[in-house]
Amino acid sequence: MYHPGPPRFLATGERTELAPRDPNPDATYDWRVADAPPGSEATVGDDAVTEFTPDVPGRYLLGLDAPDGDHLLTVRAFPASYEGVDVSSGSGTAIRDRDADDAPIDYAARERHEGVSQPRVELDATIAFEEGADSGSESAGVAVFTAVATPNPESALDADDLSVTFVVDDRDVATAVETGRTNPRDALRVSDDGGELRVPLDAVPKRLRVHAVAVAHDPDGDPRVSVADAAAIERGQSAADDDGGEAALTPGAPDFETVRLNEPPAWTRDASVYEIFVRTFADADEGAAFDAIAERIPQIAELGVDTLWLTPVLGHDGKPHGYNIVDFFDTADDLGDRADFEALVETAHDHGMRVLFDFVANHTARDHEWFRDAYQNPDSPYRDRYEWQESGEPGTYFDWELIANLNHANLDVRRFLLDVVDEWAPLVDGFRCDMAWAVPDSFWRELRDRVKDIDREFLLMDETIPYIPGFHEGMFDVHFDATLYFQLRQVGRGAEPAASVLDAIDQRAEIGFPDHAEFLQYIENHDETRYRVECGDAAAAAAGAAIMTLPGVPMVYAGQEIGQRGRRDAIAWDDAREDVRDRYEDLLATRRDHPALGPAGDVSRVDYHVASGDLSERPIVASGDVHPDDVVAFRRRDGDETLVVVLNFAPAEASVAVEADHGERDLVTDERCVVQDADGTGRIRVDEVAVVPVVEE
Repeated sequence: MYHPGPPRFLATGERTELAPRDPNPDATYDWRVADAPPGSEATVGDDAVTEFTPDVPGRYLLGLDAPDGDHLLTVRAFPASYEGVDVSSGSGTAIRDRDADDAPIDYAARERHEGVSQPRVELDATIAFEEGADSGSESAGVAVFTAVATPNPESALDADDLSVTFVVDDRDVATAVETGRTNPRDALRVSDDGGELRVPLDAVPKRLRVHAVAVAHDPDGDPRVSVADAAAIERGQSAADDDGGEAALTPGAPDFETVRLNEPPAWTRDASVYEIFVRTFADADEGAAFDAIAERIPQIAELGVDTLWLTPVLGHDGKPHGYNIVDFFDTADDLGDRADFEALVETAHDHGMRVLFDFVANHTARDHEWFRDAYQNPDSPYRDRYEWQESGEPGTYFDWELIANLNHANLDVRRFLLDVVDEWAPLVDGFRCDMAWAVPDSFWRELRDRVKDIDREFLLMDETIPYIPGFHEGMFDVHFDATLYFQLRQVGRGAEPAASVLDAIDQRAEIGFPDHAEFLQYIENHDETRYRVECGDAAAAAAGAAIMTLPGVPMVYAGQEIGQRGRRDAIAWDDAREDVRDRYEDLLATRRDHPALGPAGDVSRVDYHVASGDLSERPIVASGDVHPDDVVAFRRRDGDETLVVVLNFAPAEASVAVEADHGERDLVTDERCVVQDADGTGRIRVDEVAVVPVVEE
């Protein structure tokens, strides 16, 4: 149906885009403000894709008159007087709307806003039955949605200072009413402490989605609102009879499923990504690249990675990066035909690997047939499918003169992009979404619902630099961590202490990402200079170990594992450095064998001391001596396992005393790594990395 999707949680003054879903470009859609808080003068526009900005706090109902009927969307607005703070930063709006003459965005800039301190929330769903209920009595059951609100790590507030705001999804309210059930909003009950919402099962249609935000009540200012989380109760197949109605349920084994809607796919907890720049990865003749990549799949699998990210494979304008697309529905001739691509994906699957498709939704190449017709032609039927500058040139970003930004307010564009999604999503395991910050949030929300309704394990990864906490609100699972990337570069250059990488990890929660968000950790990719070229071999070894031992999803850029120096050059397979490859194999195996090193493992600081000599030395001096700032140690914990990780960015071994009882063998090398200093203190000897078990009392 054309319903615009999940409810929105906004600050007053924050703009959101509204669009009918799965649109028919030839249909008519009319928006209205159906209900608003007293004193509001907020309005919506006349176009099918429009914008809405709440002007006073409270609950709004926005109506959409569409060919399939009338739809209502809840917008919950909270007061905001974030003076000096861009309240649009919860989405990509601020980045998209910047002036072309503005200085380039510092993608490593800290996103922390003084005094804002967003809390975080996690929402879970369960089924409960009244004690002693009759067998098969659905009327005795309730859907229970429980929210756990957590203060921001930088906030002085505690959990008791937080409240939770729940909103039942308007789509499911409409379905319940249409099928003769009680309106879930009329039947719900919220617990006295405000952290639990209950809905009787007989008011639950096929699916009931609930959304929630945590609200921090700062006594000196306006409330601070978290990124929203969402959970659902869904009726299973056996809960329906042959006529489509619901069958009786057994209290001891209810035929319902609970789903955390913003939780990344379970397989990402163990995932490791390998990026392939498809045009130079393999030495291949014209049109044979897919086959050549497939031939190397066994070697990639032996490295220990399990997910391939392929740079764009679609028809393009001849530029080697492939992001200037001219044909969104067929593969590039220089790589191979569609059958070759499908065979490559199948080969990857046969070797236990998933494949990520590089999805470009922001623009087309100027060589695209739409643009060729629309350029300097005001009468072109494709004219409104692009953004245009006053000069008559298309909208674009930076100095990218060979692309043209699509106009996402055009229903033909949205219909086209959704058709592209439908074309390629069934073949692959996820999308890496190029320039995600440049595409309106409403499109990403629709894309997520579209692919997740078919395959909950489909991965959505955003390239959003800097990363944006709001992009985990019903949009993406895994986020590029350019902040950690930049900090690792700073450490490698000697400009920042190694301990600052932990600050980069802490920043995720400090700027409002929920604990269940996941992050892509990398030290190089097709857009960046190779790390070892800029920072040297020793620092590159430690940085590579960092992305394997810090909490996140590690990525290896093809060639990184053999010491490649060129960014997009043909991979020098014949000159591979086997010692580098062996190191990555060992690190990936260690991470795979020890879940404490994965995204779910806790990370915490630990006191440590480095034997380093003259403390006045500059970091990573040419003599090879070790400065304390070259080294960082930290704990990783998951379940019953606790590990100590020590990273050394210096070009010489370090001896590190850690304030924790630990074993004597390095899990990466399986060799003894502890030595005694002159005072009898046990120190971990570390070249680039050591991972040592903690001995629990």
